[in-house]
Amino acid sequence: MKLMKLALATICMVAVLATTAMAMNMTPGDGVTLKPARATWTSGFFQEALIRKGMEELGYEVDKVKSLANPIFYKSVTLGDLDYWANGWFPMHNAQLPKNFDEKAQLVGYVVKAGGLQGYLVSKRDVEKYNIKSLDDFKRPEVKAAFDSNGDGKADLTACPAGWGCEGVIAHHMKVYGLEDHINPVKAAYEAGMASALGAYKSGKPVFFYTWTPNWTVFKFKPGTDVMWINVPEIKPTEAQAPDEAKMSPTGVVGAISDPLKAGFVVSDIRAVANKKFLTANPAAAKFLEVFTLPLADISEQNTRMNEGEKSDKDVAKHAAEWISKNQDTWNAWLDAARKAAN
Repeated sequence: MKLMKLALATICMVAVLATTAMAMNMTPGDGVTLKPARATWTSGFFQEALIRKGMEELGYEVDKVKSLANPIFYKSVTLGDLDYWANGWFPMHNAQLPKNFDEKAQLVGYVVKAGGLQGYLVSKRDVEKYNIKSLDDFKRPEVKAAFDSNGDGKADLTACPAGWGCEGVIAHHMKVYGLEDHINPVKAAYEAGMASALGAYKSGKPVFFYTWTPNWTVFKFKPGTDVMWINVPEIKPTEAQAPDEAKMSPTGVVGAISDPLKAGFVVSDIRAVANKKFLTANPAAAKFLEVFTLPLADISEQNTRMNEGEKSDKDVAKHAAEWISKNQDTWNAWLDAARKAAN
């Protein structure tokens, strides 16, 4: 009798599990084609590749991605010409949104909260040797001499090429902190400049550079181990930065010379942005974008692989597949949440 009851209980449990599995639509996106975009900077390609794989596992067909400048994407997503991207930087991109953005589109989830950090880094061994705390220390003769690679009497900073948004902020810093006679912002091609800085560091020379996250630079130069984030002397925002002055002194930055760090740049959250009608019509896709998040270190590691030559779309798709394999439980949880949202 006990064996019969046990057998019946087992049969009932199997039936319940089977019914639950049947009730759960594993591919809620069947029959729907998505129109994604990505930014023109390569450090955002990895996110798009991962989201593409997630959407495909949910049954969606995903069009070939369009690489667009920020303002063009934000206009397109409000018009409904595109569905989403994962490369929104806020508050940095606020000024680029069309007037009707809030009516037609919205920010979704956090790919990396406070992930869009910018600032200045100096080789840790030289931070300690010269007691460098902020840009102001580059006014000291011995510091300028140590970082002067071309003999012009100024410390050389690997900075932003002409036309980049950061170029204007760096120029602002040189002016308001009285650094124009002490620091030389080198505006050559950034990748070449950073490759040169890496070579100099490995040969024991001091390095001083601007960077942002996520980026391969903070994988090759590990903050807290190889380099340190240093302060600006005091927070003096540009006119465009002024509304977000509170976000220019982030806390908890690994490898920062102080806590909070006086970065001198607005720290942004990296977020997905999507069309509202698309989100309403596709609750599974909406939920996936909401729960999708990545460790900054993982993005920087992948960006490093791209910088070293693995930069084709096929390469990036391979990187995404490898990340999923290493983080299968997390991945499955995102898919489960998306499927439940559609049921």
